[in-house]
Amino acid sequence: MRHIREVLRLHHAVGLSQRATATSLGLAQGTVSKYINRARRAGLTWPLPPELDDDVLLESRLYPPPSDLPTEQRSQPDWTLVHRELRRPGVTLMLLWEEYCDSTPEAFSYSWFCEHYKDWAGRLKPTLRQVHVAGERLFVDYSGHTMEVIDGLTGEVRPVQIFVAVLGASNYTYAEATFTQSLPDWIGSHVRTFAFLGGATRQTVSDNLKAGITKACFHEPMVNRTYADAARHYGTAIVPARPYKPRDKAKVEVGVQVVGRWILARLRNRRFFSLSALNAAIQDLLHDLNDRPLRGWGRSRRELFEALDRPALLPLPAEPYEYAEWKRCRVGLDYHIEIAKHYYSVPHSLVRQEVEARITAATVEVFWRGKRVASHMRSHRPHRPTTVSEHMPSSHRRYRDWTHERIRREAGKVGPDAATLIDVILRSRPHPEQGFRSAIGILGLVKRYGAEGVDAACAQALAINTRSYTSVAAILKSGMPKASQPAQDAPVLVHANIRGPGYYH
Repeated sequence: MRHIREVLRLHHAVGLSQRATATSLGLAQGTVSKYINRARRAGLTWPLPPELDDDVLLESRLYPPPSDLPTEQRSQPDWTLVHRELRRPGVTLMLLWEEYCDSTPEAFSYSWFCEHYKDWAGRLKPTLRQVHVAGERLFVDYSGHTMEVIDGLTGEVRPVQIFVAVLGASNYTYAEATFTQSLPDWIGSHVRTFAFLGGATRQTVSDNLKAGITKACFHEPMVNRTYADAARHYGTAIVPARPYKPRDKAKVEVGVQVVGRWILARLRNRRFFSLSALNAAIQDLLHDLNDRPLRGWGRSRRELFEALDRPALLPLPAEPYEYAEWKRCRVGLDYHIEIAKHYYSVPHSLVRQEVEARITAATVEVFWRGKRVASHMRSHRPHRPTTVSEHMPSSHRRYRDWTHERIRREAGKVGPDAATLIDVILRSRPHPEQGFRSAIGILGLVKRYGAEGVDAACAQALAINTRSYTSVAAILKSGMPKASQPAQDAPVLVHANIRGPGYYH
């Protein structure tokens, strides 16, 4: 009793922790915790009441004699409630036993409590033996059974897959039909599941589906990049079941059986002509399934979900996850990458580098070493480029800025003869773009020889019937020409009746 008095004084009056109190008195920390809990259940604190100066009276309060009532007449714990409360985070058998003692004067000992709970839990179904914390895990898988959807126009019968998801603590179930088990359908089912639940769990336990798990390894499984991206969006973690260990996802294994018996079996004689009609029928029966009382619990899945899982779920993000695929690409010499036969530009400094592209229905984002370096609107035009000017080298940008209209406008600023010669050069080619280099080269001579000199050289080139940058540059290099009128008998080079080279081919 002396030790107990000192424990209460140090803990309540001095304010020491249980660990510090145990160190000060040379006691085990468990012993100190036991003394404090007994005093709490007896309603004692520090200072002790004056009538408890006698150690005998204090011992009788802390260690009351066992009840003389027969075992069958003493209040029994509600084992169903105990089993359900253990699913809450931080709840232990010790805490539940203390609450049981507070509510029952003739309570049984802690060892009796643990032993009888273990016996009661051992009589449950094996699928209920695991303790699942509320809001902790969601189990997902595809059912081995399929349904059929009939195309109303062609009469084609298409098999559809059944996706099933079950919450660990409450057994709250979700199911839907998809045409395939491919990655887009797999991710889409997860998105709709979280929307149905109104939140996300901290872990998602899945089967080793090839669409979601790249490598099914016992120790270090590899999760698909898109699947991991979707999990990161919702704040959950993908935990694949171990290969050949179905008990790792026993909840959804039972959920598949329940969905097969209470939903798919009831729809076996019905015909559906669209996937939406089938999912509408599944949702109606799913509502009834979650409202059915669970055997041995006396409560439905929905009631357990509202009491356990819903308050513990993570909040949903502002926007649902947008499906995106990842692709590794090698940047070409033209600083473009190819995605679905379309070409998207990246900064020219990344030529020949390996980058990663995140592809959605509307956008294409390019990442290099984890940093986004380009973003484009998605285009479905095959064999066409989408180029951003900032991604081009400066020399390429200057060349691209020279359009047909700009060349004619700049030539007009130099002089009439330069405008005439450049117009002849552009018209003499099968395509005007083929004459861009010659025209740009002639306009570039203005920096060295001035506009008047270039215009005079163009006039002389027209007179001798030459149509190239080389001729104009040679005329300027040989000496500064002077503007002169063409000879009277000189041919008119610019005329609507000139046949041009295309006439002879």
